[in-house]
Amino acid sequence: MSEPPSTEQRSLAHWAEAGRAGMEAFYALALEDYRRMVAARDWAADLRAHAVDGRVRVLDVACGSGKFPAELIRRGLADAVAGTSVEIALLDPSPFSLAEARSVLAAPFTVGARHRSRIQDLPADVGGFDVAWATHALYAVPPDEIGAGIARMVAALRPGGFGAVVHATAASHYLRFAAAFRDTFAPASVPFTTAAQVEQALTAAGVGPEVTTLHYDVAHTDRAVVEGFLQRCVFDDSVPLERMEAEGSVGTYLAQHVRGEEHRFHQVVDVITWENPAAS
Repeated sequence: MSEPPSTEQRSLAHWAEAGRAGMEAFYALALEDYRRMVAARDWAADLRAHAVDGRVRVLDVACGSGKFPAELIRRGLADAVAGTSVEIALLDPSPFSLAEARSVLAAPFTVGARHRSRIQDLPADVGGFDVAWATHALYAVPPDEIGAGIARMVAALRPGGFGAVVHATAASHYLRFAAAFRDTFAPASVPFTTAAQVEQALTAAGVGPEVTTLHYDVAHTDRAVVEGFLQRCVFDDSVPLERMEAEGSVGTYLAQHVRGEEHRFHQVVDVITWENPAAS
């Protein structure tokens, strides 16, 4: 009997043209993640502060469909970094994601290299970036590999470079729902990585992370959209909403988050930032 697909494999399968409908349902709620994280700090100041000779090189780790830089663009990044050249390299194991992210990028971003890779597999000769970020991007990295992934992300930055990981905590909908789904429908699956594990990995990599925690809700009244959102949350579209509502820990969890026709979920998300030590 063949092994069930890993969490990483399920994630990669969903980042494909066949998964577009689920992706669109997911972002009907999840775009709020990007609005909140962009509003959480002055990212333009971070880019300007880490530019070298008027140019900043960015690595977008597990870039997905490019929602974070797209929201930065929408919120006026081009004017905020006027005079600074922003070159962005895209990294993702999915060719679909690399193409999607590339398609939404506009000024002030210019697209550099595209790396079809997991962060933990990025070749050692790729580096020297001024900025690297991973935004809601590392959940499917196995917990026993997150240390290697974070260490590689840190190593990809130059001395004095700036890094950021935006990641849900164990108290967030993303992690709570994934745990309930795993308990009910997929007990052999690998758990999602938590923000605390990312923070521990950064400390182990020799940098001192600073953490700001965001609290907000996402909600929708359309059951088809909610179903697609929840399925995408766990990269599993085999279980319909009706079954989720009726069974086990998932049913109990969902019953706590429905009011009339509205499903509402609470997110608790860490914005984790650091600077690499300067060269001695």
